[in-house]
Amino acid sequence: MVFAVLGETISEKVGVVNLSLEGSLLLTALVGFAVSVISGYALIGFLAAGATGGLIAASLSVCDVKLKMNQIAVGFVLTIFLAKLSSYLGQEYVRVPGPYLPSIKLPLVSEIPVLGEVLFGQNIVVLLAIIAVPITWGFLYRTKYGLELRAVGENPYSADARGINVARTKFIYTTIGGILIGLGGAAFSLHAKFGWSDGHTTNYGWIALAIVIFGGWNPVRCVAGVYMFGALQVLAFKLQAVTLGLSQVLPLIPFPLMILTLIGIQIANQRDVKWIPRFVKVMILGNQPQSLGITFNKDG
Repeated sequence: MVFAVLGETISEKVGVVNLSLEGSLLLTALVGFAVSVISGYALIGFLAAGATGGLIAASLSVCDVKLKMNQIAVGFVLTIFLAKLSSYLGQEYVRVPGPYLPSIKLPLVSEIPVLGEVLFGQNIVVLLAIIAVPITWGFLYRTKYGLELRAVGENPYSADARGINVARTKFIYTTIGGILIGLGGAAFSLHAKFGWSDGHTTNYGWIALAIVIFGGWNPVRCVAGVYMFGALQVLAFKLQAVTLGLSQVLPLIPFPLMILTLIGIQIANQRDVKWIPRFVKVMILGNQPQSLGITFNKDG
């Protein structure tokens, strides 16, 4: 989910709502697992899933930039189509064994008590997810290209007047966001929830979309939301052994809890809400790109 949330954050920062995220995760999870089974190498599966995610996002960007179609409508149609496509193509990969990603023991740092094993005794996917957070933040807020990206997401007409190629910028960064989403899909089927089943990542795409809003379109805060969601899932799983009567209900609690949190943030975001302290608003409220979801039409 770290990859998926970072990819969606980049896409929305440039002004494109990739509502195909739910379907993209399903299809890329299938592609990653299927290609790894066929090739025998999990790394090739990850590359194929990343390419698939990029292709999906690129098609969404073309519909937005070139065809001037509504992003939300196209993304929603893509989600339905990709979900059904993954269900159809994935039938022969249900309960099929595949290659695992080996853990990497980094010298010295992996021997640090507790943190060494947690942070540096994992496989390459976990390490890349950790590294991707500061890289994404640094790119968005400390580079010229990140500034151009955010400028297009805030006001594409002003960005165009300053000589920034809006169409190319949207296409490039929406595609990069899609590649990260594709890596996230592969991480589900090749690491977090190994294998393939119908609806393998169902609802995680919608939760990732909610977390981006929850995190205020800031990559660090968004990833913090991912880990909070993960912690809730672990807690619900642990509580199953204590409250047997609620064993079927507890694993579902993190989903509505995250949605309710999102609703609370939106209420707090209203300017007429006076009873919430200012420092609380600063901590939880985000900075939505002003042109998010709006199709750029230079000619009119």
